[in-house]
Amino acid sequence: MRDLVEIGMGREARRTYQLDDIDIVPSRRTRSSKEVSTAWQLDAYRFDIPVLAHPTDALVSPEFAIELGKHGGLGVINGEGLWARHSDVEAKIDELVAIAENDFEADAPVAFLQKLHAAPLQPDLLAAAVAKVRASGVTVAVRVSPQSARSLTPALVAAGIDLLVIAGTIISAEHVAHGNEEPLNLKTFIAELDVPVIAGGVSDHRTALHLMRTGAAGVIVGYGSVEGGTTTGEVLGIGVPMATAIADAAAARRDYLDETGGRYVHVIADGDITTSGDLAKAIACGADAAVLGAPLAAAAEAPGRGWYWPSAAAHPSMPRGALLPVATEDRPSLDQVLHGPSSEPYGSINFVGGLRRSMAKSGYSDLKEFQKVGLNVRA
Repeated sequence: MRDLVEIGMGREARRTYQLDDIDIVPSRRTRSSKEVSTAWQLDAYRFDIPVLAHPTDALVSPEFAIELGKHGGLGVINGEGLWARHSDVEAKIDELVAIAENDFEADAPVAFLQKLHAAPLQPDLLAAAVAKVRASGVTVAVRVSPQSARSLTPALVAAGIDLLVIAGTIISAEHVAHGNEEPLNLKTFIAELDVPVIAGGVSDHRTALHLMRTGAAGVIVGYGSVEGGTTTGEVLGIGVPMATAIADAAAARRDYLDETGGRYVHVIADGDITTSGDLAKAIACGADAAVLGAPLAAAAEAPGRGWYWPSAAAHPSMPRGALLPVATEDRPSLDQVLHGPSSEPYGSINFVGGLRRSMAKSGYSDLKEFQKVGLNVRA
C-alpha cells in the first residue's frame, strides 16, 4: 500500500525515498568479491559492468565511447550534440571551458553552449562518429530526442548503430499533439526498427509499464543527477526520488514479465548516483544498470577537460543544466574511476570495485540476485 501523507487540508502526497534514505542490509552469508559477477545483457549485447555514460558532449566523444566499451560499459553518443554539428569539437570545448573558468556561475557558459548547439545537424559528421566507434568493435549506442527520433534514426541505423536511446527530460508512451503535429507513436516506431531501443526517463510505475509495452528493451528511470548539474527541479518543479522510482519501475518490469509470459525489460537508473554506494543501492532497489555522468567526467579521457554539463543544459529556450567543475588538473584515468585503486575514502573512485564489494559482503554473486537484498529505511 502506498504511504500517503496529508500536506494540507484536502491535499495528500505520497511519501517517497531517495537513495540516501536507504541502506543495504547484509545477509548471514558473505563471499569473496572475486567471485562476484557484475555482467548484464541487454538483448544480444553483453556488458561486463552495469554502467552507461550520460549522452553529453562533456563526457562521450567517440574516443571515450570506445574506451568505456573496452572496460565493459556503454558510452552513449549524443546524436544531437556537438559531434553531430561541428568538425572541430575539441576546439569548441576549449572555448567553452575557457568561458566557464572565467566565471562559471554566470550565464555565459550556457549561452555559449546554446550557440554551439544552434549550428545545424550534419548527418555526415554523426555517421563518421558512429563509424569510428563501430570500427573499434565495441557496442555502439546513440541518443536522440523524441522530437528528432523519426528524422535521425534512419541515418543512424544505416551508419551501423547497435542500440538506439530515445531520451528526454521526461518521456511518455503517449504524447498529446495539437494542430498538424504528428506525435511519435513509440510502439509503432520501435516495432519497425531492427535495433533494440532504450527509452526514458520516467519516474513512476504506470509510465514505466506503458514504455515497456511499446517494445522498448530498456527503460530509463530518473532525470539526471542534481549534483551533476541537472536543474530540472528548479526549472520545472519536477523531482525524482530515485529509490522509490527504481522500485516502482522494477515492479512494472515484474508486472510486464507476467503480462507477456516472460519478456524482460531492463530498468536503467539515471539520477543522483554519484558514489559507488549509490550505484550499489540503485541495483539493490531493482535497477539492472545505471547511468553515470559527473563521476565519469572526472576521468582524464573525458573530453570536458574536468568540466561537466548534462545534455539538457543546451536547450535553446529552457536549459535544465549547468556547467560544473568536477576534477582538478590531476585527473584519474577511466580505469581508476571504474576499477581503482583508490585512496579517496568517499566512493567517487573505484565504482565497480565498490559495487562488487557490496555484493560480496551481502552474499550475492550476480546482479539479479543482488536485487533481492534486504533494505532499511533510515528514521
